[in-house]
Amino acid sequence: MRKLSFLLFLATAFLFISCGQGEKFAVKTATDTNGYTYEYVTNDPAQGRIYTLDNGLKVFLSVNKNEPRISTLIGVRAGSTSDPMDATGLAHYFEHMMFKGTNKIGTTNWEEESKLLDQIEAKFEEHRMETDPEKKSAIYKDIDRLSTEASKYVAVNEYDKLISSIGGGGTNAGTSYDMTVYINEIPSNEIEKWLDIESERFTNMVLRVFHTELETVYEEFNMYNDRDDSRARAAMFKALFPNHPYGRAVIGLPEHLKNPSMTRIYEFAHTWYVPNNMAIAMSGDLNPDETIQLIKKYWDNI
Repeated sequence: MRKLSFLLFLATAFLFISCGQGEKFAVKTATDTNGYTYEYVTNDPAQGRIYTLDNGLKVFLSVNKNEPRISTLIGVRAGSTSDPMDATGLAHYFEHMMFKGTNKIGTTNWEEESKLLDQIEAKFEEHRMETDPEKKSAIYKDIDRLSTEASKYVAVNEYDKLISSIGGGGTNAGTSYDMTVYINEIPSNEIEKWLDIESERFTNMVLRVFHTELETVYEEFNMYNDRDDSRARAAMFKALFPNHPYGRAVIGLPEHLKNPSMTRIYEFAHTWYVPNNMAIAMSGDLNPDETIQLIKKYWDNI
């Protein structure tokens, strides 16, 4: 996220410098060699193009021929402010789960694994609704047992391995108050494979190794709470925004992290992870006319 913050800083600095120099900016439209209409901003040094697919997905393309690589970003206009008040932390936790694969990626036997995942989801709902501590503990033992059985069908880190297999790197993600972003850096000759992987990832995500990843998120929660700067920032935002979601931590409240719901997370995904609430941004050694054709091939029907 530090790299993303630095890029945002540079973009903001450029805006102020340009305005100070009296540059004039206007949004205009043009047509590429495919006959697709796109928007562009006059006096844009990056000469970026902004396309909108029929399903509402925004696409930002910018050419940079310095090296045969492309920086990619898939953004979702949903962060912690989109979390339900009674289930905070969903946006951040879902970001973690986006690296666990789909019904095709990350499984050795989806037919058998899916049966167990359905049982695990039902048990988490039972656990969430139960108020008796002893009964909750017993339910969690069932979740552990089912999760151990389901783990036999997991192809560990298959998404990361697929990205590495096409020469990709820099894989990361971050959740903020108003957005979640997923980043990669790929070779310029592997655009189509990357788009294929990502369209599958964003269409058929599965909540695999759910309770194991929950432990990782809780460790992250404890890590931030141990840092003076994080506590100071949390106190400041709580004071500034007492009646707004900005006033609570992006990672969520501990009572909600301890009582997770796979069902609520799927509902969150189906609400916010939709094309007209998302954008793909690519900058590097690319041909915009060819790239938008590939993006339409893999993303236009989502």
